[in-house]
Amino acid sequence: MSKKQKRNLIRILIAAAMMVVFALLPFDGWFRFGFFMIPYLVIGYDILKKAGKGILNRQVFDENFLMAVATVGAIILGEYTEGVAVMLFYQIGELFQSYAVGKSRKNISSLMDIRPDYANVERDGAVCPIDPDEVEIGTIIVVQPGEKIPIDGIVVEGSSTLNTSALTGESLPKETAEGDEAISGCINMTGVLKVRTTKEFGESTVSKILDLVENSGLRKSKSENFISRFAKRYTPAVCYGALALAVLPPLANICFLHTPPQWGDWIYRALTFLVISCPCALVISIPLSFFAGIGGAGKAGILVKGSNYLEMLSKTNYVVLDKTGTLTQGVFAVNGIHHSQMERDTLLAYAALAECYSSHPISKSLQAAYGKEIDKGRVTDVEEIGGNGVTAYVDQKAVAVGNGKLMQRLGIAYQECTQAGTVVHIAVEGSYAGHILISDVVKPHAKQAILELRKSGVDHIVMLTGDGRKAAVQTAEELGIQTAYSELLPADKVAKVEELLAEKSDQEKLAFVGDGINDAPALSRADIGIAMGALGSDAAIEAADVVLMDDDPLKLAKAIRISKKCIQIVYENISVAIGIKLLCLVLGALGIADMWLAIFADVGVMVLAVLNAIRAMFVKNL
Repeated sequence: MSKKQKRNLIRILIAAAMMVVFALLPFDGWFRFGFFMIPYLVIGYDILKKAGKGILNRQVFDENFLMAVATVGAIILGEYTEGVAVMLFYQIGELFQSYAVGKSRKNISSLMDIRPDYANVERDGAVCPIDPDEVEIGTIIVVQPGEKIPIDGIVVEGSSTLNTSALTGESLPKETAEGDEAISGCINMTGVLKVRTTKEFGESTVSKILDLVENSGLRKSKSENFISRFAKRYTPAVCYGALALAVLPPLANICFLHTPPQWGDWIYRALTFLVISCPCALVISIPLSFFAGIGGAGKAGILVKGSNYLEMLSKTNYVVLDKTGTLTQGVFAVNGIHHSQMERDTLLAYAALAECYSSHPISKSLQAAYGKEIDKGRVTDVEEIGGNGVTAYVDQKAVAVGNGKLMQRLGIAYQECTQAGTVVHIAVEGSYAGHILISDVVKPHAKQAILELRKSGVDHIVMLTGDGRKAAVQTAEELGIQTAYSELLPADKVAKVEELLAEKSDQEKLAFVGDGINDAPALSRADIGIAMGALGSDAAIEAADVVLMDDDPLKLAKAIRISKKCIQIVYENISVAIGIKLLCLVLGALGIADMWLAIFADVGVMVLAVLNAIRAMFVKNL
């Protein structure tokens, strides 16, 4: 609880105690009025001040004006206890709402904690902390254990474990070493790192995320805009309605019924009507629901750029997914060994050793699959044949590693592979030994992610890729995706998104999910652009509406479930608040409801709505 909240709580307790004591004192007339004005001013001076400023600024009709008129009117009618009670319970509701907003804000403020205060730069053999804005590209910065990485760069010295939870929502630490990328906002946990900066501070990941979070409140949903417009028209309407209720029935009694006007009774009803009509529950709980939803998503590593995108996400019925880097890992890896006449490890050893002098990604994949230290002393007479492969002597045995052209060139019969990917054929001592399949590996959670998307209500799932048809069909079948389009350039992906946008109904929304670099045009064109694996990707953060801060496709379905839960809470609050208020307004106009029921209709409904709204923060089990 903040200092301001604690002061307000003390003020509420003092005013409540005085109200109870003065209600028991046997004083009447001006003494009673004077006593009750003390707690009234203690608890309501700020509301009266705001109402006065609103009148002076010609912005009269708001909740402060309603509370001021209702409570001053009750006191004028001699209802001192009720006048103080209305103001007291209103302040209790405001305190409760303030606490709930603060609780929700913590989820977003945890993201804001990634802001670095300084960067350590080596100068003349000493480490000097300077403002990150002053660090130029190519500068070597030193990151001590426990410090945040202030600017994106490449590790040039040292190894450590990084805590990325503030960015990704993932609790597992990430190992980093020389040559790895260092993303700003991560916390260095163990060793000292020296990082060569690759961006200026203003262009780094941490700055872009901070800008995204700070501006998310500017993009309001249709529901929030509706409530804002509703409140602007609703508040003046109920004020004029209350005035009519206070004046017209007494005048009718005098002019037509020739009975006593009963001014006090009808003014009391009008004041009750004003208290009931206060739109606090709607004005507070709807933005709070979205705020809590965005905060909960942020804590889970899902950054939503505004409540409008959260609302659209709940209506998503088409999800279009890029293949490479979204559903697959986007790196070459050994995915199978076929027709091998020798042990798997032996075949891998021949291939990795023969390719040990090459820097080609395929060579790197073979060496990674071999998993042992490469002893180049076992390799002689290496010859690289462009577009074919390599030949070499490994342990004094002739080894050929390459594609089908190399086997044909050497006159060696080989077996074709029926699976999609890059095929590396191996021959030893002139005899075919088998082939190794290297392909892009499907992410561990990709298949489950597709199932979860369907469970979340997504009926149309489409995969787009620039890969060949064979690889696209194989990946789609493995993941259970019925529709896949292959051999697409970035412009072709945009065209496919356009086709699907024309096919869907106006109520349905289409989300495009990509890695945020060559997919940026399609991300921008879709109803909702979602960037996958966006850690460190400038294009993703710029083009996407929703950024998943790690590359786990399971968070797609989680983002949709968070949005649906948030929208459900919003509709619940709108329905309950309007329903209860309309019922109590009718009862108040008929004289059935008194000021205490009015307090429940105002503060009680607001508390219920706020309690319901903060449920949007809890997303762990979604």
